[in-house]
Amino acid sequence: MTEIQKNFVDRRLSVAPMMEYTDRHCRYLLRLISRHTLLYTEMITSGAVLHGDREFLLGFDQSEHPLALQLGGSDPVELSEAAKIAEQWGYDEVNLNIGCPSNKVQNGAIGACLMAHPQIVADCVHAMQNTVNIPVTVKCRIGIDDQDSYEALNLFVNNIAEAGCRTFIVHARKAILQGLSPKQNREIPPLNYERVYRLKQDYPKLQIIINGGITSLEQTQEHLKKLDGVMIGREAYYNPYVLAQADQLIFGQTSPTLKRHQIFKQFTEYSRQEISKGTALKHMAKHTFGLFHGQPGARHFRRFLSENIHKESADINLLEAALRLVPTV
Repeated sequence: MTEIQKNFVDRRLSVAPMMEYTDRHCRYLLRLISRHTLLYTEMITSGAVLHGDREFLLGFDQSEHPLALQLGGSDPVELSEAAKIAEQWGYDEVNLNIGCPSNKVQNGAIGACLMAHPQIVADCVHAMQNTVNIPVTVKCRIGIDDQDSYEALNLFVNNIAEAGCRTFIVHARKAILQGLSPKQNREIPPLNYERVYRLKQDYPKLQIIINGGITSLEQTQEHLKKLDGVMIGREAYYNPYVLAQADQLIFGQTSPTLKRHQIFKQFTEYSRQEISKGTALKHMAKHTFGLFHGQPGARHFRRFLSENIHKESADINLLEAALRLVPTV
């Protein structure tokens, strides 16, 4: 397969991989809101893919396409085997996490700490590229700790690009590996969008996607004037309807956008089917807390669900009762 064919995924807008958030149920909800936004799994380690419950870890509904699997790891052999499994399961892209700053990830020699070891990352990317015909991408930071210069970022990207990676998703904050929590690492280090813009100027043939602090489609459109794509993170989870106009504004589609009530009713039917398979309601309903963000009744809706979804008696009737708390606009 040619390089052009291997990079067919439309990355103009994507939702970031988020641990404990972007599971299959969350992604199903997001897909009801936007048909074309690229979705990512939570980060899954290569070891978990090789030795864990693959149906639980990798299973997804076909409606979730386009869909990328994010892997964590630093062993080229393990990662190449995991990437092959991802391709066999039908994922559209496999992404290597070089951005997570948590202590747990660092102790496993994966995530943002690998920005200090570009050759290891290059070896991993090369092994993965040689194994699959789907795109292999890298998600990284603009720097870590004292390795916080454009020159260091340039050197990192150059090494990985020479190994065959054509797409970089860059969180426009550096990561501080000691002393800050993952949450603080998303908020305290200052954003530096200009550094990401410069990267695109210096590597015009690479796809450069920006991530970090982006909370609206208007901001997305501004970034797209200089970059190939935008990745939205927490905003898409706590206020998922922010994606409602994405298909029209970003992807040029003309299909009508579903209203919040329509989305919730469709998600209720999905939940009904999942409950019949043995899935607990709480694992699905928690992802709807932000659907009515900013709307009349949203606070009552969210409180009602959060107080009741963990009860043993919780069933599909709970979702129907929650919806009645939100007036139809």
